[in-house]
Amino acid sequence: MKELKIKKCLTCGNVVAFLDDKGGKLVCCNEPMIEVKANTVDASFEKHIPNYEINGDKIKVYVNHVMEPEHYIEWIMIKTEKETRVFYFRPGDEPVCEVPYSSNMIIYSYCNLHGLWSKNIG
Repeated sequence: MKELKIKKCLTCGNVVAFLDDKGGKLVCCNEPMIEVKANTVDASFEKHIPNYEINGDKIKVYVNHVMEPEHYIEWIMIKTEKETRVFYFRPGDEPVCEVPYSSNMIIYSYCNLHGLWSKNIG
């Protein structure tokens, strides 16, 4: 399965996920947006990488991360061959979601300070 392509505006912080990338240049705040790569920031891996538990035909995804106003998981995204689901969180929320299990998935989490993290599920 193809990894999701994500870009971020360094001026305002907008984050864009591409459903299909035809190679055009994406601009925000009059500046080109930069591509965000998963698992590349120098930060605690175990506190940012999404975890999961498979329970029958469901998969529960969670991130062991603080959820404080200045540092929290903004969203979890679950990508399968057929669909992509996004779950948004605020400080104080528990970053947990559950969806039907599929054998080929990529799960992403996005920290407001440390960016994008992902894990492939075979």
